[in-house]
Amino acid sequence: MRRRRAPERHIAPDPKYGSVLVAKFINNLMWDGKKALAQKIFYKALQLIEEKTGEDGLKVFERAIENVKPRLEVRPRRVGGATYQVPIEVRPKRQISLAIKWIIRAARSRHERRMYERLANELIEASKGMGGAVKTRENTHRMAEANKVFAHFKW
Repeated sequence: MRRRRAPERHIAPDPKYGSVLVAKFINNLMWDGKKALAQKIFYKALQLIEEKTGEDGLKVFERAIENVKPRLEVRPRRVGGATYQVPIEVRPKRQISLAIKWIIRAARSRHERRMYERLANELIEASKGMGGAVKTRENTHRMAEANKVFAHFKW
Protein backbone atom coordinates (compact mmCIF):
# COMPACT_ATOMS: atom_id res chain seq x y z
CA MET A 1 0.00 0.00 0.00
CA ARG A 2 1.22 3.49 -0.79
CA ARG A 3 2.00 6.05 1.85
CA ARG A 4 1.31 9.77 1.78
CA ARG A 5 2.09 11.93 -1.23
CA ALA A 6 5.52 13.59 -1.18
CA PRO A 7 5.41 17.26 -0.18
CA GLU A 8 5.80 19.72 -3.02
CA ARG A 9 9.21 21.38 -3.17
CA HIS A 10 9.30 25.05 -4.10
CA ILE A 11 12.30 26.16 -6.15
CA ALA A 12 13.63 29.70 -5.83
CA PRO A 13 13.62 31.60 -9.15
CA ASP A 14 17.00 32.02 -10.82
CA PRO A 15 18.93 35.24 -10.05
CA LYS A 16 19.29 36.60 -13.61
CA TYR A 17 15.82 36.15 -15.14
CA GLY A 18 13.70 35.64 -12.01
CA SER A 19 12.11 32.57 -13.61
CA VAL A 20 11.33 29.31 -11.81
CA LEU A 21 11.36 27.46 -15.16
CA VAL A 22 14.94 28.61 -15.81
CA ALA A 23 15.93 27.55 -12.27
CA LYS A 24 14.44 24.06 -12.86
CA PHE A 25 16.28 23.80 -16.17
CA ILE A 26 19.61 24.79 -14.58
CA ASN A 27 19.07 22.27 -11.75
CA ASN A 28 18.51 19.51 -14.32
CA LEU A 29 21.54 20.62 -16.34
CA MET A 30 23.76 20.52 -13.25
CA TRP A 31 26.16 17.62 -12.68
CA ASP A 32 27.87 16.78 -9.35
CA GLY A 33 26.38 19.82 -7.63
CA LYS A 34 28.23 22.27 -9.90
CA LYS A 35 25.44 24.83 -10.12
CA ALA A 36 27.64 27.81 -11.01
CA LEU A 37 28.95 25.92 -14.05
CA ALA A 38 25.42 24.90 -15.08
CA GLN A 39 24.30 28.54 -14.80
CA LYS A 40 27.28 29.69 -16.86
CA ILE A 41 26.46 27.14 -19.60
CA PHE A 42 22.76 28.10 -19.67
CA TYR A 43 23.32 31.88 -19.70
CA LYS A 44 26.00 31.54 -22.41
CA ALA A 45 23.60 29.42 -24.47
CA LEU A 46 20.88 32.11 -24.20
CA GLN A 47 23.42 34.76 -25.20
CA LEU A 48 24.43 32.66 -28.23
CA ILE A 49 20.74 32.24 -29.16
CA GLU A 50 20.28 36.02 -29.09
CA GLU A 51 23.33 36.47 -31.36
CA LYS A 52 22.19 33.77 -33.81
CA THR A 53 18.47 34.52 -34.03
CA GLY A 54 18.26 38.18 -33.03
CA GLU A 55 15.36 37.21 -30.73
CA ASP A 56 15.15 37.33 -26.93
CA GLY A 57 16.88 34.17 -25.66
CA LEU A 58 14.33 33.62 -22.89
CA LYS A 59 11.43 33.75 -25.39
CA VAL A 60 13.17 31.15 -27.60
CA PHE A 61 13.77 28.98 -24.51
CA GLU A 62 10.11 29.16 -23.44
CA ARG A 63 8.90 28.40 -26.98
CA ALA A 64 11.27 25.40 -27.11
CA ILE A 65 9.86 24.03 -23.83
CA GLU A 66 6.31 24.57 -25.14
CA ASN A 67 7.12 22.68 -28.37
CA VAL A 68 8.69 19.72 -26.57
CA LYS A 69 6.00 19.24 -23.89
CA PRO A 70 4.22 15.89 -24.43
CA ARG A 71 0.42 15.81 -24.25
CA LEU A 72 0.13 11.99 -24.04
CA GLU A 73 2.39 9.16 -22.93
CA VAL A 74 2.04 5.40 -22.45
CA ARG A 75 2.23 3.67 -19.06
CA PRO A 76 2.43 -0.11 -18.69
CA ARG A 77 -0.65 -1.70 -17.09
CA ARG A 78 -0.91 -5.39 -16.15
CA VAL A 79 -4.27 -6.94 -16.87
CA GLY A 80 -4.65 -10.69 -16.32
CA GLY A 81 -1.08 -11.73 -17.04
CA ALA A 82 -0.65 -9.44 -20.04
CA THR A 83 1.02 -6.03 -19.96
CA TYR A 84 -0.60 -3.33 -22.08
CA GLN A 85 0.83 0.08 -22.96
CA VAL A 86 -2.04 2.35 -21.93
CA PRO A 87 -2.05 5.94 -23.26
CA ILE A 88 -2.72 8.60 -20.61
CA GLU A 89 -2.66 12.39 -20.51
CA VAL A 90 0.48 13.87 -18.97
CA ARG A 91 0.09 16.11 -15.90
CA PRO A 92 1.27 19.73 -16.47
CA LYS A 93 4.23 19.47 -14.06
CA ARG A 94 5.38 16.22 -15.64
CA GLN A 95 5.06 17.80 -19.11
CA ILE A 96 7.56 20.47 -18.08
CA SER A 97 9.97 18.06 -16.39
CA LEU A 98 9.91 15.67 -19.37
CA ALA A 99 10.46 18.55 -21.81
CA ILE A 100 13.46 19.78 -19.78
CA LYS A 101 14.99 16.30 -19.55
CA TRP A 102 14.48 15.58 -23.26
CA ILE A 103 16.05 18.89 -24.33
CA ILE A 104 19.10 18.32 -22.11
CA ARG A 105 19.50 14.72 -23.30
CA ALA A 106 19.23 15.79 -26.95
CA ALA A 107 21.73 18.62 -26.37
CA ARG A 108 24.22 16.26 -24.71
CA SER A 109 24.04 13.83 -27.62
CA ARG A 110 24.84 16.54 -30.19
CA HIS A 111 28.29 16.92 -31.76
CA GLU A 112 29.14 20.58 -31.31
CA ARG A 113 32.36 21.34 -29.46
CA ARG A 114 31.05 23.12 -26.33
CA MET A 115 28.00 22.33 -24.20
CA TYR A 116 26.59 25.85 -24.44
CA GLU A 117 26.75 25.60 -28.26
CA ARG A 118 24.96 22.25 -28.18
CA LEU A 119 22.29 23.61 -25.83
CA ALA A 120 21.81 26.80 -27.84
CA ASN A 121 21.41 24.91 -31.12
CA GLU A 122 19.03 22.36 -29.57
CA LEU A 123 16.88 25.15 -28.08
CA ILE A 124 16.80 27.01 -31.42
CA GLU A 125 15.77 23.82 -33.25
CA ALA A 126 13.18 22.92 -30.61
CA SER A 127 11.66 26.41 -30.83
CA LYS A 128 11.25 25.84 -34.59
CA GLY A 129 9.66 22.41 -34.00
CA MET A 130 12.70 20.37 -35.08
CA GLY A 131 15.60 18.63 -33.31
CA GLY A 132 16.10 15.56 -31.15
CA ALA A 133 13.85 16.59 -28.26
CA VAL A 134 10.88 17.28 -30.56
CA LYS A 135 11.52 13.91 -32.24
CA THR A 136 11.31 12.23 -28.80
CA ARG A 137 7.97 13.94 -28.16
CA GLU A 138 6.64 12.85 -31.56
CA ASN A 139 7.72 9.25 -30.88
CA THR A 140 5.91 9.35 -27.52
CA HIS A 141 2.76 10.68 -29.19
CA ARG A 142 3.05 8.06 -31.94
CA MET A 143 3.26 5.26 -29.33
CA ALA A 144 0.20 6.66 -27.54
CA GLU A 145 -1.69 6.86 -30.84
CA ALA A 146 -0.73 3.28 -31.78
CA ASN A 147 -1.94 1.98 -28.39
CA LYS A 148 -5.20 3.96 -28.38
CA VAL A 149 -7.15 0.67 -28.43
CA PHE A 150 -6.03 0.02 -24.83
CA ALA A 151 -7.29 3.41 -23.59
CA HIS A 152 -10.21 1.70 -21.82
CA PHE A 153 -7.70 0.13 -19.37
CA LYS A 154 -7.05 3.58 -17.88
CA TRP A 155 -7.25 3.52 -14.11
